[in-house]
Amino acid sequence: MTKPIVYFLCTGNSCRSQIAEGLARHLGADKIDVHSAGVEAHGLNPRAVATMKEAGIDISHHESKLIDSDLLNQADYVITLCGDANDRCPVTPPHVKRLHWGFEDPAKATGTEDEVQAKFREVRDAIRDRIQGFLNELPQ
Repeated sequence: MTKPIVYFLCTGNSCRSQIAEGLARHLGADKIDVHSAGVEAHGLNPRAVATMKEAGIDISHHESKLIDSDLLNQADYVITLCGDANDRCPVTPPHVKRLHWGFEDPAKATGTEDEVQAKFREVRDAIRDRIQGFLNELPQ
């Protein structure tokens, strides 16, 4: 049996979708085939890389990518992580299960460096919990 394809989408594929891709690969590599992309490509956010490194996951080799229409059409699940991506995501075939998990953009956090880092950790942990729940609900 082939693993279901999960495609995480965000606006710039720089932060939330990269975190989700890294976490989903780490937690579910045996269950799902994971990809991420953006409506735009903004480059990989260094704070996202650092926050994931704290969790023992290296995403420093990831690249910010635009949505690949072939992959979008092959996906079993398309999961948008922000309202903008949800609104701007291209139409998907009927077999694609679309899910929207809205998370705050940690890249827009303000305050001290500690406060900004805390927001990145909060979003990372919320995405991790949501992915773990998703993996637990997948058919065996």
